[in-house]
Amino acid sequence: MNKLRMRKKLSASVLVLAMWIMPLAAMSQTRIETPKNKYKVADDVNLGNKTAAEVEKTFPILNDADATRYVERVGARLVNAIPAEYRQTAFNYRFKVVNASDINAFALPGGPMYVNRGMIEAAKNEGEMAGVMAHEISHVALRHATAQATKQGSLGNQLGMLGMILGGAVLGGEAGAQLGAMGAAAWMTKYSRNYETQADVLGSHIMADAGYDPHDLANMFKTIAGERTGGGAPEWLSSHPDPGNRYENINRESGLLNISPNPIKITRDFERIQAKLRALPKARTMAEIEKSGAGQGGTTNPTANGRYSNTVAYPSSRTRSYSGGNWVQMSVPNNWKDFSSQDDVQFAPEGAYGDQGITRGAMIGLYRGQNRELTRDTEAYINGILGGNSYLSKRSGYQSTYLGGRRATSIALSGRSPVTNKIEVVTIYTTLLNSGELFYAATVVPESESTIYANSFRNMISSIRFNE
Repeated sequence: MNKLRMRKKLSASVLVLAMWIMPLAAMSQTRIETPKNKYKVADDVNLGNKTAAEVEKTFPILNDADATRYVERVGARLVNAIPAEYRQTAFNYRFKVVNASDINAFALPGGPMYVNRGMIEAAKNEGEMAGVMAHEISHVALRHATAQATKQGSLGNQLGMLGMILGGAVLGGEAGAQLGAMGAAAWMTKYSRNYETQADVLGSHIMADAGYDPHDLANMFKTIAGERTGGGAPEWLSSHPDPGNRYENINRESGLLNISPNPIKITRDFERIQAKLRALPKARTMAEIEKSGAGQGGTTNPTANGRYSNTVAYPSSRTRSYSGGNWVQMSVPNNWKDFSSQDDVQFAPEGAYGDQGITRGAMIGLYRGQNRELTRDTEAYINGILGGNSYLSKRSGYQSTYLGGRRATSIALSGRSPVTNKIEVVTIYTTLLNSGELFYAATVVPESESTIYANSFRNMISSIRFNE
């Protein structure tokens, strides 16, 4: 009996001691309640994919693969640090650089994110840049866009405006005000104060877990405040806490977190990319881009200059070798052209490409999933394809196969093409690279011509080789 009492006393003492030595971050960091949301996760994905297409018609996407890959690497590090309770496997976080001088970034529902060149140039270190990105990733992870629509009562009416998306940007209402003609409506300001605070808090947590110092996010807001004319910035549109307030709040939260004693600050890649961007001709502001006419500065679909035809030559039996940088090689029919963009390469014959993509041919590219696992990243990628191409649906289940000597997955999609008005069959193959990125190869053909293209597709897929 005495021994039992002794053990109880000892256990209590150990517990008290453990509570004293337990990191304060584990006990007292701010907990974020996910906002009420009546919409499905698929609604976020669909909305983000559709709006991303409009964004890239409106804003000039920087055509620099090196800078884009760097931002993607930082983004992937941050996405991998999203707490488990806020992760959505259907979300496709992807990152592009906008050739605009404003110190800003904005994210769309479901994962598309755009980082302004001006923000990278103004950042004092990689941590400041990563802080802004973590803030925007937090808006996506917490599903703030559809949560706000839940309060407003209409997804179609409230979220169909580019202005709403800009309202979630790090500069908030002020950026929306600059682009008033594009629909920055006052309704979006009513609920944004709480959401901005949530994004600052979760962004701080993501930064700390990714190896950055959240104080750098606070410092970035101080930089933003210094850029405003007349000293300190106002409470923009009565909704977004001004940079001064956010500086204090983020620093307060940082004191509750377990921050690395040697956080990521200046990196060789950051210095290289920042110097490269600063050496380019001066970028326009978002307001100047709008005044010059929406759609004049965005990226162009590489196939947009083509003209669709009802008569398309069959794939040649002769092939040519295609090499994607120094990492992939494959054979394609000799009469197919290739069209490269930052994200993928499309192959198609004359008459089979135009402003809505390809109707016959193939496509290869890389998808940067957040799981680094074949099955889950494939599912996330396919969900993104279905969300961005509403006429397609799954024709088969996932099948195990091999691609370039690696374990792979394939799936067939089909639907009536809005271009040819024929049933189209899209077969997608995916495999995981050593880098953790998902490689995909897709073939596209009208079902009525599938047997004619079958041999060429089979030879192309079997010819793929990776140089890793």
